[in-house]
Amino acid sequence: MDDQIRHLLIKGREHYENREFEQAERMLTRVLENNGGFADAYNMLGVIYHDQGRFAQAQACFEQALEVNPAYTEAALNLAVTYNELGKYADAKRVYSEAMHRSRSQPRSLDFFARGKLSNMHADLADAYHGIGFFAEAVREYQKALGLCPTFVDIRTKLANTFRDMGELEKAIENYRQVIETNATYMQARLQLGVTLYMAKDLEGAIEEWKTALELDPESRTAKAYLKMVEKAAATSESSQGADGAAESRTTGDDDA
Repeated sequence: MDDQIRHLLIKGREHYENREFEQAERMLTRVLENNGGFADAYNMLGVIYHDQGRFAQAQACFEQALEVNPAYTEAALNLAVTYNELGKYADAKRVYSEAMHRSRSQPRSLDFFARGKLSNMHADLADAYHGIGFFAEAVREYQKALGLCPTFVDIRTKLANTFRDMGELEKAIENYRQVIETNATYMQARLQLGVTLYMAKDLEGAIEEWKTALELDPESRTAKAYLKMVEKAAATSESSQGADGAAESRTTGDDDA
């Protein structure tokens, strides 16, 4: 490799890792025009094309990366994701299965693109299972998604929602709290944790979460509605208790007479 190609490859990779895709595309293209033997350059360029919605070009790049290096797991997984985007589901399944078999010993070596896309694919399948009431299957797929990307708070919130739908309130609460530890400002987790605590008869905990949500977003209609519901329920309960007490007093008075 001559010095100019080496420099272009290094700078292209730096721009790619910083998600400066326009500059990375320009440099990686020049590298491959001069030397087509760099599988990682094809893979990075494929990621860039995919990010731009240029799926056919992304497919070609990932396929070329595998031509150069058939054992390149990341490129294979990226190709599987791209096949899926293009509706080539049989090809996607085949390439995905082969890639996962190769990477089973070191699944954490996948790049951010592959992990994120594969995680979302599992989450999409989980959504479908949840939609038809197959909660156990949904939980399994959400957990696979989180195994790839444990900090995806939207997916963990869906997992918690599913546990709640199954009546497993403690597991739901545990996962909502994990979301909040990851991102304390994530509103959906705050709101749904409040709902679940309310279902678990922890009224004070529910109110605390909804008030925190309202502090994060003073215009949140959902948080306001939940708090109003609790206030109304409390007022109704007090009114009922007052009526019961009055009735008891009248009964006692009648007995004394």
